[in-house]
Order: sequence, then C-alpha cells, then structure tokens
Amino acid sequence: MIFTLAWPTMLEQLMQTAVQYVDTMMVGSLGTQATAAVGATSTVGWLVGSSISALGVGFLTFIAQAYGANDRDRAANIAAQAVLVVLVVGLLFTALTTGLSGLVPVWMQVDESIRGLASRYFLILYLPMLPRAATIIFGTALRAASDTKTPMRVGVLVNLVNVILNFLLIYPTRTLNVLGLRFTMPGAGWGVMGAAVASAVGFTVGGVVITIVFWRHPVISPRGRRLRPDLHILRPCLKVALPNMLQRFGTSLGYVAFASMINSLGEVSTAAHTIANTVESAFYIPGYGMQTAAATLAGNALGARDRERMQSLARMILPLEVAMMIVSGGLLFCFAPNMMSLFSKSAEVIALGALVLRMVAVSEPFYGVSIIMEGMMLGVGRTVTPFVFNITGMWGVRIVGTFVCTQLLGFGLAGAWGCMIAHNLLLFVLYTIHYLRGKWNPLNQREATA
Repeated sequence: MIFTLAWPTMLEQLMQTAVQYVDTMMVGSLGTQATAAVGATSTVGWLVGSSISALGVGFLTFIAQAYGANDRDRAANIAAQAVLVVLVVGLLFTALTTGLSGLVPVWMQVDESIRGLASRYFLILYLPMLPRAATIIFGTALRAASDTKTPMRVGVLVNLVNVILNFLLIYPTRTLNVLGLRFTMPGAGWGVMGAAVASAVGFTVGGVVITIVFWRHPVISPRGRRLRPDLHILRPCLKVALPNMLQRFGTSLGYVAFASMINSLGEVSTAAHTIANTVESAFYIPGYGMQTAAATLAGNALGARDRERMQSLARMILPLEVAMMIVSGGLLFCFAPNMMSLFSKSAEVIALGALVLRMVAVSEPFYGVSIIMEGMMLGVGRTVTPFVFNITGMWGVRIVGTFVCTQLLGFGLAGAWGCMIAHNLLLFVLYTIHYLRGKWNPLNQREATA
C-alpha cells in the first residue's frame, strides 16, 4: 500500500524536477544573468505555492479520514468546499502576485541590472494562479482518496507542454542537425520571457484538466453538492490548515530572507545557490513521495479507528524512508560536480555549488525522518506541533545563523548552507523525541483516555 501510493507521487515529482532541470539548462545557456533573473524570485514562488498547499492539507486530512471510514457522502461534501476555496484563493493570489511583481525583485535585493527582467518573468509566471490553485488543492484531494495516479498524469502533461513550448519560445529560429538531417526549427527567440510563457501555459492546461477529472471522479466528485460555504465542514478543515499555512508562510518567508541574504553575496553565489537548489530537489523525491503515502494512510487509519494499522505504518515507513535517503544522499555527494556542470559552464559556479551540495548530502537521512513524521501528523490533523518545530528551526537557527555567517563573519554561501543543515538536524531531533513519546498518534491518547 505504501509503494502503491508513493510511486505515482515520486514519478510526478521526478517529472517536475526533470522539467526544472531542462528549464535551468535552457535558461542557463542564455548566460549567468538569465539564470540569476529566473532564480532570484523563486523563493517568493515557494511562499505563494506553499500557502495554497497548506489549505490543501486541511482537505487532505478530512477527505482521507472520511475515505478511511467509507463515508463517501461526507468526502464529496468536503470536496465541494474545496472548489469554493480554489476560486477564492486563486483570484486573491492572482491579484497579489501581479500587483506586486514590480516590487518583488527590489525586496529580494536583486541586482539592478536584472530587476526588470526578473519582474517581467515573475509577472508572466504567476498570472495563471487560479489554475495553479486548482492543480494544488484538487490534486491533494485526489491523493487523500488514494488516487495518486491522476495528479501524476496531469503533472506529466503539464511538464510536456512546458518543455515543448520552452523549445519553441526560448530560442530563435535556427538550423538543427539530428542524426545527420539538417532542418530549420522555428523559434520565437523570447529568451527568459519564453520560459515564463511556457510555464504559464503548462500550469493553465494542468489546472483545466485536473478540474475536469476532479469533477468527474467516481468517489469525491462535487457534482450535485451545494457550492455554498458550509461552516460545519470549513471550520475543522481551516482549523487544521491554519497552523500549516502559518508554518509554510513562516518558513517560506524565511526562504525569502535566506535567498535575499544570498543574493546580496553577488551574481556567482545567486547562480550557484539557484542551480544547487534545482539539483538538490531531485534527491528529495523519494522522501516527499513517501510523505504523501504516510499522510494518506495515517488519515485512513484514523478514519477507520485502526490503532494497529497506524503503529505498523510508522514502524515500516520510517526505516524505508531512511534507507532511501541514504542512497539518494550518497549519490548526491558523489555526483555533485557532474550535476552542477549540467547547468553552468562557469568553473566558479560549479565549484561553489558542488561544495554546498556535498555538505547537505550528509544530512539527508536525518531530514527524511522529519519528512515522514510531518506527513503522518498532517494526515491525522496534528498541524500545531510541526508549525512550532519548523518556525523555531527556520528563524531561530537558519535565518539568525545565516545573517551572522554571511553578513557579519563573511563565510559566504557555504556558511549559509551550513545553517540550513543545522536547521535540518534540529528538526530530526525534535521529531524523533516527539515520535518516541507517542504524542503524534491521536489513537494512543484516545485509548489512554478510555
């Protein structure tokens, strides 16, 4: 059951990462300035996306529990409320991102020579926030109903559209030689703007398709349900989602502050950090794929009131996660320079990026424990404790430490990533203690009360 739920999510994330790799390589071929312009505002994008994902967590928790209890009517009613949330949140973030697109590069301390380019890229990329919100929240709802294949297929479609349009819009018309055949390939020659348009169109296609599939789903389709606010459903969903939203908002805001301090180190550090983040994301795929399975199965077990299933899930999935992260961390350590060289021709950028990647590779198995424990706690609706742990680590360790290391001591990018590793290790310690105490499992507490 774990791998049945996890592998589609892993494949979906693998495709997303592969496309991110292709994007970075294509944009990287335009020069270091283009890479910096695209990467300089990416953490603001994480802030937006994670805030929407947090709302999805509230629906994941209660759809998974209703599905585990075989209460399909309640699951469909919750799904109907998800439609309303998508509409409200999608329109709200469209207004915010487009209205602030000119200010974001300034807040991020982007070099003045690329602020205009970064601003236009950000504006185009975040115009389709309504379909992006649909992709995130409806995809989460489908996973909660044990349907991880549909979001995977939609993700593959989005990525294919993105890659094809990248190829046509980034480069100008040119002559290609494939297997000895020479032909003229038309192209728009829009550069960085072409990459933004390709991504925006891909997100739009994905949002439309997943909305259609969600509406026709045999279990949680909102067809025939009241599309009016129902506080009996929204209140508990928001109660779970709010701490997770504050957590993601706080940590994403921390990422913004983190990236802003790195941007202040100069173009080489910004480019190395952007590429290293892209490379690193591929090696977290096993962890986050298993997190999705952990959240869904924990919610199902709680809905079925099956304490033994909940305990056996934790005993099995944690060792699996650690083993997978040891393998991925080892590969990252060995091939860090090779991965960096895929995205940059600058020896300075490659050397700096490889250094920080090898540093973080050592901490991956420890971070894997945190990923799984957080997933299980989200599945059972325990979102306050992860909020406290993550905010403490982000602002108490990573941000304060990075400020001291980069702005006062002059340790540069390596010092900043060292603080990120310290943050990850703190999370490992906190989640491990919480797991050993058994407080994460609401069925333990109910049994004790009984």
